[in-house]
Amino acid sequence: MPTVLLLLASNVFMTVAWYWHLVSKSFPLWQIILISWFIALPEYCLAVTANRLGHIEHGGRFTAPQLKILTEGIALTVFVVFSITYLKETPRWNDFVALALIMAGLAVALLGKTG
Repeated sequence: MPTVLLLLASNVFMTVAWYWHLVSKSFPLWQIILISWFIALPEYCLAVTANRLGHIEHGGRFTAPQLKILTEGIALTVFVVFSITYLKETPRWNDFVALALIMAGLAVALLGKTG
């Protein structure tokens, strides 16, 4: 559970770092890059910690591929919430179908014994 929570927090920072500026036209690109870089720094710290704690070689329950697939599933979920609440863009029906297919892939990846 700590791994999932750390990945969730990490992806919140990353989503904000990558997409916050889409609704703002008041900053030049170089400032957007700099601000985003500082927002992304905590993301990096959280993601590295999550992957280290979650990996089977360090006492966790996930393989490296499982960690990556889990990260992508969390990232997409965080992005959909961010898109709807902050960007005010609701994904289309086919975006939701694609998300469901990716989540099905996540479920398949997490099935069975790790390692």
